[in-house]
Amino acid sequence: MRAIVVSDRAAGTAGMALVDRPEPSAAINDVIVRIHASGFVPTELEWPSTWTDRTGREKTASIPGHELAGVVTSLGYGTTGLSVGQRVFGLADWHRDGTLAEYVAIEARNLAPLPGDVDFAVGASLPISGLTAWQGLFQHGRLQAGQTVLAHGAAGAVGTMVTQLAREAGAYVIGTGRAADREKALDFGAHEFVDLENDALEDIGAIDLVFDVLGGDVQKRSAALVKAGGTLVSVVGPVEGRPAGGLAVDFIVEADRADLGEIVQRVRSGRLRPNIGDVSTLDDAVAALNPTERRKGKTIIRVRP
Repeated sequence: MRAIVVSDRAAGTAGMALVDRPEPSAAINDVIVRIHASGFVPTELEWPSTWTDRTGREKTASIPGHELAGVVTSLGYGTTGLSVGQRVFGLADWHRDGTLAEYVAIEARNLAPLPGDVDFAVGASLPISGLTAWQGLFQHGRLQAGQTVLAHGAAGAVGTMVTQLAREAGAYVIGTGRAADREKALDFGAHEFVDLENDALEDIGAIDLVFDVLGGDVQKRSAALVKAGGTLVSVVGPVEGRPAGGLAVDFIVEADRADLGEIVQRVRSGRLRPNIGDVSTLDDAVAALNPTERRKGKTIIRVRP
């Protein structure tokens, strides 16, 4: 099969190459998926799991990518819940070879059915950003109707999902970002927008839930805004800024079939809009994943036409 590999950790995305690799085989409870579209998160080249397996042994020529949409081609021993020929989408294991390839071996539990009226490119755009937003808001943040959410990075792949899901749940959403992000953040449903470079974050008042994708000084300043009993949820590692009278939670997104089902049904009904930027072919993936301009949404690689 053809696959994108990165053999040099220091080189980052510039070290990507399209090469031939052996097709994967299915372990117990696995399926093999013929990938039609794959998503990619640039920061994953900094994750330890990209470069080591579960035993801590180094992986060389790692295949990146964890989001996928495709068709099941074979089942491993003991696999249940999916069938050969079924359209699926989901989130691949952090430590195994990823989804910027023509085939991937993946645990069946990490996949959900992809309805026939949802394009593969859309399916591949949903797992990380959608699950991160869903789990951060409802499982870790315990969001309730009538609360106020501060959504950092509101024009990004995760931020646009946070904004839409929070607003649908009855929350008042204040998005943040650069000045150039204002129109997009409001278009995706933010009630207000704060330009972090020019506006005073402290002027927005008390917040029930902060959804942090930035960390650092912005996280610390945001923690001071959290109401008593509120929550700061972060996806950028251990929380440094802790609310005086609330909770601070950092988490790693997990594959969950039920959560994926909730997300894709909202896409089908028009309640949730994916934030897709460039869509490229596998042949052009290396260039697409090394953009010369700032990304305007999630980059999707169509592995098959």
